[in-house]
Amino acid sequence: MTPDPKLYAILDLGYTPEATAADTTKSLLEGGADLLQLRAKNHDIATIRRVAEILIPLCRAAGVPFILNDYPALAAELGADGVHIGQDDGTLARAREIIGPDKIIGRSTHSLDQARAALAEGFDYIGFGPLFPTPTKADRPAIGLSDIAAMERDVGSKIPAFCIGGIKRANLSQVLAAGARRVVVVSELLLAENVREATAEVKAVLNEASRLR
Repeated sequence: MTPDPKLYAILDLGYTPEATAADTTKSLLEGGADLLQLRAKNHDIATIRRVAEILIPLCRAAGVPFILNDYPALAAELGADGVHIGQDDGTLARAREIIGPDKIIGRSTHSLDQARAALAEGFDYIGFGPLFPTPTKADRPAIGLSDIAAMERDVGSKIPAFCIGGIKRANLSQVLAAGARRVVVVSELLLAENVREATAEVKAVLNEASRLR
């Protein structure tokens, strides 16, 4: 992982068809994504493997870690840089046993208590949200912005903590004002008319916010 990652991009097959996954990933990387995750809910393993095998070399060439969502064994098989697991996807110890000691392992967290628990357990980074309602997590209520400052103080000061969920260019300044330093942006980038430019715009805002802190 880069020393100070700010923008975590997700190539979500729910938004991006397999046929354009490579081009979209190239645009995300060229725009300044610091990490790239492949998320493919409700897709079969063969599809996930096929897409990952295309995206991993692109991330390698860009020097950006490739993270696979949900599948530690497949991540290990493919030589991914890491895996991201949810609250119901088992322990860090089990994922570490599968993927290996030097890989990145992240955890989804949906409350301040869960964020603190993930830090205590030893995860390399967390996602914190969803901040706003989002179709990507339609079954999960938005947690709002009120706990971001405390989360950053208790967790984000020690490991990278990426706020996630419904973040768009229009509300990014609001998220940063609440104390966020790192974000995951999904549909706002994947559905943009120009993915590279949208990514670069978000990254520039994050860099400027970091400079002013």
